[in-house]
Amino acid sequence: MSKIKYQTLTGMHDVLVEEQVYFKRVQKVVESVANSYTFDKIETPILEFAEIFQKAVGDDTDIVGKEMYTFRTKGGDMVCLRPEGTAPVMRSYLEHGMHNMPQPVKLWYIGPFFRYERPQAGRFRQFHQFGFEAIGEANPSIDSQIIQMSYDVLKELGFKNLTIEVNSIGDSECRPYFKKILTSYFKSRRSSLCGDCQRRLKENPLRILDCKEEKCQRVKAGAPQIIDHLCEKCHAHFKEVLEFLDELELPYTLNPYLVRGLDYYTKTVFEIVETSEDGKSLGSLAGGGRYDNLSKVLGGRTVAGCGSAAGIERIISLMKTREMKTGKPVEEPKIFLAQLGQLAKRKSMKLFEEFRAAKIPVAESFSKDSLKTQLRTANKQNIKWVLIFGQKEALEDFITLRDMDTGVQKEIKLDKVVEEMKERIIKNKSL
Repeated sequence: MSKIKYQTLTGMHDVLVEEQVYFKRVQKVVESVANSYTFDKIETPILEFAEIFQKAVGDDTDIVGKEMYTFRTKGGDMVCLRPEGTAPVMRSYLEHGMHNMPQPVKLWYIGPFFRYERPQAGRFRQFHQFGFEAIGEANPSIDSQIIQMSYDVLKELGFKNLTIEVNSIGDSECRPYFKKILTSYFKSRRSSLCGDCQRRLKENPLRILDCKEEKCQRVKAGAPQIIDHLCEKCHAHFKEVLEFLDELELPYTLNPYLVRGLDYYTKTVFEIVETSEDGKSLGSLAGGGRYDNLSKVLGGRTVAGCGSAAGIERIISLMKTREMKTGKPVEEPKIFLAQLGQLAKRKSMKLFEEFRAAKIPVAESFSKDSLKTQLRTANKQNIKWVLIFGQKEALEDFITLRDMDTGVQKEIKLDKVVEEMKERIIKNKSL
């Protein structure tokens, strides 16, 4: 047989016919979860100005320093193939004045990305990711919602034994002091670090915590923990995030050395890992965190944000091995879940997941506190029923149902609400 003249470049791959069903499956589930949480799809160009990532991701990161496909155009512009999704979405938010829209602006994306790294199983130089981004809201409920959505996608695809590793890396108020403490610790153990981490010690000691080299892992095990040095504001934010995760009954563990590899992260960071039966980590499937300084770094005013992303090729590789099946599409929501107060907000998020488990689409605005604003949002979406969850309802375990067509209200016991709303939807369809 004669040698083939042309073939794919190293690290690139064709998505063949038999693999398309898996890509479609992932997109269907991602879109379903995004629709449930009223996230809108965005598509950004594959080519961006290189400076966007140099500023956002960090000049001293492996992504920018070693992995970006960067070149100069015929017009003289220095551009690159996008290596990740959050910075382009924030660039789009700023460029198109999305701060004038109702906040938070909730977006999702799916598509190809590019990094020049060593190809290995499930890792390519052109790869695909999906991601969720919520921009314009600092409320900790957004952090937990992004984590819940990422977890939901993996669960609906059929993954089991998932654990959420979560940490807070502070902000510009408390992180500089922690960096000094961390630098002092690693300097005293410099000779035990790998070559890359000795360089990172000068540029950004937090990166050493992300190193996977065994010798650096041993040194890291005794390093100071940033969670012990958070400022009051970051500590309070992280505490609320964990309270939401507790209320949602999500399986999480604190990982005090989790930092993620990009400069724009602040406060909450997380990864969702799959574990074996004996609890050993089988690798990360999704990750993300909060990026409250990214807008300012890209030349805008300070705008809070939180997001996550996951590599599709790795997910598909595991799906093919385990022969995971397809799911059903989600209908347009007929119910809006409104809440007032932190206790009600936490209980509402758990109730929202009960509706999702029952395959009943529900709209929400967890980051908003004003009932008037939430009712206006429900009205704009032409939703018939609003479930109102206030402080009294949360304490006494009932919820108030309002028919938006007639204005009639009714109290329903919390443990009966999912079943009653299911019956109302069935009855409404038959009319």
